[in-house]
Amino acid sequence: MSLLFSPLQLGPLSLPNRIVIAPMCQYAAEDGRASSWHDQHLGMLSQSGAGLLILEATAVAPRGRISWADLGLWDDATEAALGEVLASLRRWSPMPIGIQLAHAGRKASTARPWEGGAAIAPDQPNGWQVLAPSPLPFNEGDPVPQALDAVAIDGVVEAFAEAARRAVRLGLELIEIHAAHGYLLHQFLSPLSNRRDDAYGGPLENRMRLVLRVFDAVRAAVPAGVAVGVRISASDWVEGGWDVAQSIALARALEARGSDFIHVSSGGLDPRQQIPVGPGYQVPLAEAIKAQVRTPVIAVGLITEARQAEAILAEGRADAIGIARGILYDPRWPWHAAAELGAKVEAAPRYRRCEPHGVRGLFA
Repeated sequence: MSLLFSPLQLGPLSLPNRIVIAPMCQYAAEDGRASSWHDQHLGMLSQSGAGLLILEATAVAPRGRISWADLGLWDDATEAALGEVLASLRRWSPMPIGIQLAHAGRKASTARPWEGGAAIAPDQPNGWQVLAPSPLPFNEGDPVPQALDAVAIDGVVEAFAEAARRAVRLGLELIEIHAAHGYLLHQFLSPLSNRRDDAYGGPLENRMRLVLRVFDAVRAAVPAGVAVGVRISASDWVEGGWDVAQSIALARALEARGSDFIHVSSGGLDPRQQIPVGPGYQVPLAEAIKAQVRTPVIAVGLITEARQAEAILAEGRADAIGIARGILYDPRWPWHAAAELGAKVEAAPRYRRCEPHGVRGLFA
């Protein structure tokens, strides 16, 4: 039996298989509100046969958006717009759906990627004052971020908790807290971006404080039946930065607090990063963390082939496989993987007639 197509439990949430559609920003929202693009984009992904769909990084506050076109969940209008999209998805797909809650910190207020992705100054259209643990810009020459004081930090924690409560009202079954890719929570974790001398800076225990506060607040804000976990960058790929050893300490602290999963990525914090990009290049990071915790670990990063994904699971290097750009390129990746591995996959009744003659019985 294929491990990739075996069930997995993420805390209270049961997945029919171990293929996770990882969050992918679409830059298609209007003042944080989901648009008709999300209807077609997420509708496509919800018919893929994956075990779980996690919605893109969703800002918990307007200033937490990466760009002016980011999805948000901070008020009644953003909640209502996303609710309309989710109602359409659920009408046609039984796939479990989660959401990634995020704050971009100093990497906020940028142009969309296809427009260059550069930082936009606060006094320019579509720009605003960015926030960070310390007044250190991401790139030299970018606008200097405003360092968060204690009151503002409390506001960030409450913004995550309030967005989580909205997610529960929308019926979302999983919440992923975004502490990766150089965004705000990651900025607090890394000594490269966090130069504070208060309770949130310096020693590892202090640098982890905000992430753990956010996790505790989100966990307390949602019912026990909603899975809660964290996405991390396990390495900054810069000497003296956040690394695997610190990631293991964070994973253990999260496990002690009841985290239902940890999603392991890397990089994004510092432009000096030297990433050894290649097939499955982040899997060793996931493997190192999995060896130290019981929490289910999701591996992601250039996992593009079915047998590659199967081997990662069979070798005990991760518990689930995150697919992102690969499923944009091939929206039926789970179907094709099941056919290759001799497994079965769910498909909508309207699609079952397309089952190839050579793989009869593919569609469960």
